Amino acid sequence: MRAAATFTVKAFVPTELKPEPAVSTGLPVGVATIEKHFEGEAAGRSATLFTAAFDQTTGVGTYVAMESFEGSLHGREGAFNFVHSATTSGSDRTAEFFTIVPSSGTGELAGITGAGGLAVDADGTHRIWFDYDLG
Repeated sequence: MRAAATFTVKAFVPTELKPEPAVSTGLPVGVATIEKHFEGEAAGRSATLFTAAFDQTTGVGTYVAMESFEGSLHGREGAFNFVHSATTSGSDRTAEFFTIVPSSGTGELAGITGAGGLAVDADGTHRIWFDYDLG
């Protein structure tokens, strides 16, 4: 099944966490926490650990995010984890990866497996979809 939604970022909080030992590279690595709210066939909220090597000036970099979602997919309540990453050269998204973490589902979403994706429309609307099965 596919559950599609839009989401808004309610909080993006950079942390002081840095890789140790420190390694100097061409792009700085940063860690942040994010809170998102979802509306649509996927409704609820998520807490995210977000890591990126990114240049704010050029928009070039790569991110990896681990999210814990709590809410509903097509009205089924529960929680699960999903992970996603992508690379950008400033105006695109490449090398995208998105998967639901096996054995992470709870409640009516226990046994969830699958994948999904993210997109940002030209007007700034953030979209997400989950292509999932319930075991």
